[in-house]
Amino acid sequence: MNVFTNAASADPWAEPYKIKMVELLKKTTLEERRHAIRQAGYNTFLLRSDDVYIDLLTDSGVGAMSDRQWAGLMRGDEAYAGSANFYHLSETVTEYYSYTYTVPTHQGRGAENILSQILIKPGDHVPGNMYFTTTRLHQELAGGTFVDVIIDEAHDPASLHPFKGSVDIAKLDALVERVGAARIPYVCIATCVNMAGGQPISLDNLRQVRLWCDRHGILIIHDMTRVAENAYFIQQREQGYADKSVREIVHEICRLTDGATMSSKKDAMVNIGGFLALNDEALYEKACNLVVVYEGLHTYGGMAGRDMEALAIGITESVDDEHIRARVGQVEYLGRNLESLGVPIVLPIGGHAVFIDARATLPHIPQSQFPAQALAAALYVDAGVRVMERGVVSAGRDKQTGENIMPRLELVRLTLPRRVYTQAHMDVVVASVARVMRQADQIKGLRFTHEPEYLRFFRGRFTEIDAG
Repeated sequence: MNVFTNAASADPWAEPYKIKMVELLKKTTLEERRHAIRQAGYNTFLLRSDDVYIDLLTDSGVGAMSDRQWAGLMRGDEAYAGSANFYHLSETVTEYYSYTYTVPTHQGRGAENILSQILIKPGDHVPGNMYFTTTRLHQELAGGTFVDVIIDEAHDPASLHPFKGSVDIAKLDALVERVGAARIPYVCIATCVNMAGGQPISLDNLRQVRLWCDRHGILIIHDMTRVAENAYFIQQREQGYADKSVREIVHEICRLTDGATMSSKKDAMVNIGGFLALNDEALYEKACNLVVVYEGLHTYGGMAGRDMEALAIGITESVDDEHIRARVGQVEYLGRNLESLGVPIVLPIGGHAVFIDARATLPHIPQSQFPAQALAAALYVDAGVRVMERGVVSAGRDKQTGENIMPRLELVRLTLPRRVYTQAHMDVVVASVARVMRQADQIKGLRFTHEPEYLRFFRGRFTEIDAG
């Protein structure tokens, strides 16, 4: 495999846009932040946004829309049935992503819910290149069991493998030998795998998965939330794609799959919305039957017409090479600066976020005391920078034993919204992380005071564990 130098770091670049409107930020005092994090139960999801200075919690629904997208809002056709914006969206999905049928949903997890209900039966096993929280939950609620088939390098933060999101075909072979192909409704392929640190899958590997699935009569369903970023890494790292556009590579990725779930709040830079995309007419009909139950009519599915229009425009902007170069370049800028200070981060640097290795940063805190959650809280207290945990809290509990699942990756995610912050904001973040690193041995472990049954990282509350 020929690995190319990432163009984002090879040459100077500038954001391919200019700022037309600004939102003023609020700074708080150290005492105010200490009070705020205690009130939030040391969970950054429970902080009020008014108390946050630089918000790196997520890239979902928090990007800056373009003037074209804002103009598209004014062209919203809010007809209950047959909205013109639905047909524009559907045509755009087919043109850019190749899928034949589009079922709009209020966001990505709405698509995951419908997909899981139409494809998964109790006792099924769903292999995927690392779990994602909401995806796995919907699979489990439908009676399925998630099986991780990502390559081993994905679980090693220090591994420099250029495509850590790739699938280990031997793991697929072992699964089909154990449960049989009839018990595998589909293989879930995420592009730019979030929980692995925003790591891409290679096209060569995806073709191997396609051949494997064809041989066993199994579908490939694409979690395409960050497909454009994955395409950029293929362009930069995979032999034979340096002269291909991001748009062309995105289309090729999608063509190798049978359907997709999309949280449009990421790549497509809208505040709300998603869709389920399919090629099979019979599955589309089943999805339409359910979307009217859980979301809305099949031609709006939980979205306003204006939001579908903004989404269609956002799809076209998301595959622009200059946009992606700047988007990934800003993530790399933050990551390289942290790396230069000796901060242990997941390598190679991913497409949407920089992930700090909390176990390496806080070796004095056992994983049972949630070091990533503790580090995220400490980063907020230092400078008002909100980040999030991606470790044992996010992994949840084993359904059989009730014990905490202990993933090898115990990470803090610094997630960059698209087209929102400047490099100066990133410099502030770097300085804050450096200060916290110097006092890392003073950070205390945490224990739950409130643990929700599902997706506990969203609403769980903690308190510090006093040493001794």
